[in-house]
Amino acid sequence: MNCREPITTDQSASILVDQFGRRVTYVRISITDRCDFRCVYCMDEEMTFLPRADILTLEEISAVARAFSELGVGKIRLTGGEPLIRKGVMPLIGEVGALPGLDELVLTTNGSQLVKLSDGLVSAGVKRINISLDSLKSDRFRQLTRTGNLDTVLSGIDSAVAAGFKRIKLNTVILKGRNDDEIIDLVNYAREKEIDISFIEEMPLGNISSHDRGESYCSSDEILAIISRTYALTPTSDSTGGPSKYYSMADSVSRVGFISPHSHNFCGDCNRVRVTVEGRLLLCLGNEHSVDLKGVLREYPGDLTKLKKVIVDAMDLKPERHYFDNNADPQILRFMNTTGG
Repeated sequence: MNCREPITTDQSASILVDQFGRRVTYVRISITDRCDFRCVYCMDEEMTFLPRADILTLEEISAVARAFSELGVGKIRLTGGEPLIRKGVMPLIGEVGALPGLDELVLTTNGSQLVKLSDGLVSAGVKRINISLDSLKSDRFRQLTRTGNLDTVLSGIDSAVAAGFKRIKLNTVILKGRNDDEIIDLVNYAREKEIDISFIEEMPLGNISSHDRGESYCSSDEILAIISRTYALTPTSDSTGGPSKYYSMADSVSRVGFISPHSHNFCGDCNRVRVTVEGRLLLCLGNEHSVDLKGVLREYPGDLTKLKKVIVDAMDLKPERHYFDNNADPQILRFMNTTGG
């Protein structure tokens, strides 16, 4: 792959602002819908993945990242699916990490590839990494991921710690009756490794058959109350540019975060958009407002000025907020793996 071929651009110093005055400074780019896990809250056990022709090429992803960086976006997160299983991903990560003006390149992963790739990711410019971990029990981890191996992920976390990322955070989805008895164990594990942990309320994306979302929903307030019985949590003003609200513990460098799309809606200060694996600029995780960037990339190959104009114009489509309801049929039928985790 050669992502350094000349691209026409006006080098304008535009910024992205929506109709509600919110500035977009953070983009999450999904680089594959494929994954080596089948997590119960993310996708069906039997998934049909997109044909190669329907997803962005690595060169197109690089162009999208460059367009956003030139529009004032300082933070780019690469996601999937599982981003690290896509062939040729490491050169792409290096290209994105070297973008002028980019403050931070971060990555979300299930951890399965970190034993072999952690050092390379740090060298490529990845500053922070989020690793999904929903259980510390091997049999339960297998049930929740359907195909994952806990020992592989734990070894990957150790590799990430040794590699020297600026910050490492565990992402945990708690489901009542499935893993809610491990909340303290997971916090203790994060403390032992001196890394952060964020608890994420399950989002109703896609039709799933493995559990009833209304019955399994565990709110951030419930988790906070459970942790507070063991550890004194102090609210902080820390921000990583995303939706997590962090708490500190006096006797640990680890922080406990909460991402609460249901119980504590964070739409008022939303600063982010997503680019799906199909090249759709998704203006809100919980709505279908989107613009086709793939069509622009393929109709006007190499024209970054055209791409940037489409992105700027799309800001007027960003809705004010989402409306999630775990007790109703999902209004958003796309799964999280195609949206970008």
